[in-house]
Amino acid sequence: MDYFTTTSKASNKAIDCVIVGVYDRGKLGAGAADIDSASGGAIRRHIKSGDISSELGRCFVLTDVAGIRSPRVAVVGLGKVGALDLGKFRRALSAALDAISRSKTRGILNCLTLEDVSGTDSYYLARHTAQAVGESLYRFTEMKSGRQTPPMPLKKVGIAVAKRGDAAKSMRGAEHGDAIASGISLAKDLGNLPPNVCTPSYLARTAQKLARNHMNLHTRVLNETEMKRLGMHSLLSVTAGTKEPARLIVMQYKGKTGQKPVVLVGKGVTFDSGGISLKPGPAMDEMKFDMCGAATVIGTMLAVAKLRLPINVNVVVPAVENLPSGKATKPGDIVRSMSGQTIEILNTDAEGRLILCDALTYSRRFKPDAIIDVATLTGACVVALGHHRTAVMSNNDDLSQSVVAAGISADDRGWPMPLGDEWALQLKSNFADMANVGGRDGGAITAGCFLGKFTDGMNWAHLDIAGTAWKSGKQKGATGRPVPMLTEFLLARCGALP
Repeated sequence: MDYFTTTSKASNKAIDCVIVGVYDRGKLGAGAADIDSASGGAIRRHIKSGDISSELGRCFVLTDVAGIRSPRVAVVGLGKVGALDLGKFRRALSAALDAISRSKTRGILNCLTLEDVSGTDSYYLARHTAQAVGESLYRFTEMKSGRQTPPMPLKKVGIAVAKRGDAAKSMRGAEHGDAIASGISLAKDLGNLPPNVCTPSYLARTAQKLARNHMNLHTRVLNETEMKRLGMHSLLSVTAGTKEPARLIVMQYKGKTGQKPVVLVGKGVTFDSGGISLKPGPAMDEMKFDMCGAATVIGTMLAVAKLRLPINVNVVVPAVENLPSGKATKPGDIVRSMSGQTIEILNTDAEGRLILCDALTYSRRFKPDAIIDVATLTGACVVALGHHRTAVMSNNDDLSQSVVAAGISADDRGWPMPLGDEWALQLKSNFADMANVGGRDGGAITAGCFLGKFTDGMNWAHLDIAGTAWKSGKQKGATGRPVPMLTEFLLARCGALP
């Protein structure tokens, strides 16, 4: 996508569509006021007739407005004066893009960036403009036959700025947002693919392809024989019931010499039936999304590589299927993890922690500055936080605060949750060093405590994305979260933010 900035008036810009906003009580946003003045009151007339509403996200497209060089003006409601924040800005812009999505628009000018949006600046407004454009253009049609309706042929996106001094920050924001949008799209694609296509081997090939296409990025894939040699019996216990071989995907991006890396570990269960502890049938198809942790860390790596950030980042993805068969792991089995600790498997549907613990132990060899695992780990997290925020647990307060702050800036929010011995005691086993489940109470936290047993001495955070990684119902599909949060965290850590 070609991005540019301009201080020109909205009415003077010869581009396919201009996006402006209106507030309640008839107050016009900066771009809308200019359009209204140049057109002799066209916007106010449509407000009076009821065509244009100030309700947040309601959009009406004017065409061929007299005195305006653009053939289309998308007028979107911004809600109450003084209440426009980053989330509402995104909603309004997305609504405007949706309203023109079926047109032949090749270029737009976003004038909503001229509004007073609380808690942000020109960099983030431009960045979220680019992300909104990427999400608006996203389509998953790979598995459909026949001719599909293409997205609008958008090639050029303008960002209105109040003064020339904001242009450089806005362009950097657009560049970062475009890279994040690419990472989100890749994560969505991987999540949306069916499990008979997106297998552990497919994930591995995707990671290898990224390494071929980007400088400073290297990918290595370990097979089951190599994992067995390393003592990853916890991970391999999950894949015992399927013919599809497991893979351990290791990606290394080197952007700064002599620096300890940040390691991102992503849960990659490409289909989770629950194993012998079989899940209920309804909505089991959505268990293809159980690899969204893997998808998002790979998507984040794509954003990092595209931006050539001055930071070292490693990605580790344990990729498996979890199916029942005569060879599948049984409730009551005890396995020895790569760390040497033994685990009594009381529930084979608590498999994500069994693959992550070995991946976390493997990651120690990189001597990470920080390590963050990302996983669709527990239904209990959905009960606690719904589908709105990602759970953040950590053994380091500074790391936890940095991750949560990154989510706020990226409008991809997390919520800090506790860890502690009182929950870890629920994992006590009579027969092994620990059990893999600790009962219903505090299930998301006991899962985090389980992983914490493998992270002593490391600065570690755990993100449970079970509620945020995908949507159900009519909008069923992967969301690409938390690619924005993770990328923001890395941008801040390497000093790449303006």
